[in-house]
Amino acid sequence: MTASSLDSPRQALQGSPDLLRSVFRQHAAGVAVITARGPAPVGFTATSLNSVAADPPLISFGVGTGSSSWPVLAEAEHIGVHILAEGQQELAATFARSGADRFAPPTRWRTGPEGVPLLDGVLAWLVCRVVARVPAADHRIVLGQVVAGDPAGTGRPLLYHQGRFNALRD
Repeated sequence: MTASSLDSPRQALQGSPDLLRSVFRQHAAGVAVITARGPAPVGFTATSLNSVAADPPLISFGVGTGSSSWPVLAEAEHIGVHILAEGQQELAATFARSGADRFAPPTRWRTGPEGVPLLDGVLAWLVCRVVARVPAADHRIVLGQVVAGDPAGTGRPLLYHQGRFNALRD
C-alpha cells in the first residue's frame, strides 16, 4: 500500500485566485513591514519576504501596484525591512490597514541609513538597495541588496496563518 492510496480520493481544483488564497491560508509566514522614504514615509505589512541569496545578500518581497505605498516604492533607491516580534500584532495591523497614518503615534520610528524610515523595537531590520522590480501581474517583485542591518532584537517572530497573526508554539 502506498501513502497516496491511504489518502481519501480528492479531485484537484482548477487554478484560481480563490484556490491560491485557500492554499496559502495553510502556509504560516513571518510578518515583516517594508518602509521607504518619500515626500512622507510609506510602509506596508508583508508576508512575502524571502531570502534570495547570501552572496551578494539579496531579499525579495511582493507589492501590489495598486497599493498606496507603490508610487514611492517604484522610485525608492533604498527600502527598510523589519521583522516583527510576536507582541507586535498592532504594529502589523496598522501597516496593513488602508488609509491609516502608519507613522503617527503610537508608531515609534527614526531615520536610518540611506534616509530609510526604521521602526523601533522590532526583532531585526535591514536596509536594502533596490536592484530590481520584476513585473508579476498586478504586483512587482522587489529585489533588494542588503547594505545595513541589526539582528539583535529579542523575542520570537510574529507569524501570519489562517488570516490572522499568531505566535510560535513549542
